[in-house]
Amino acid sequence: MLAKPENREEAVANLYKSVGGKLIGWYLTFGRHDWLVIGEFPDEKAAASAILGAAAGGSLSDIETTVAMTARDAASTFEAAGKAAKGFRSAGRS
Repeated sequence: MLAKPENREEAVANLYKSVGGKLIGWYLTFGRHDWLVIGEFPDEKAAASAILGAAAGGSLSDIETTVAMTARDAASTFEAAGKAAKGFRSAGRS
C-alpha cells in the first residue's frame, strides 16, 4: 500500500456483495491488527466465502473474525442455551 496506495473499500464492498453480504465499515487501525472490516452476511457460509476470497489474493495474513449478535439474537440464544443445559450433564457429575 505504501508503494501504490489505493482505497480498497469499494473492492471489499463488491466482494461482500458478491456473496450476499454488505460492507458496514472499513477502518485502518493501530494495534495488533492493521485493519478492521465490519460486514453483515446472511449466514456463516457467505461470511467465510468472502473472507477466504479476500485471503486467496495472498496480501492478507493473521485474519481474525468475530461473530456479533444483536441484543435480540443474544437473548434468544441464551434462552435456547438454558433449555439445552437442563438436559445436559457435565462430565464427572451425577
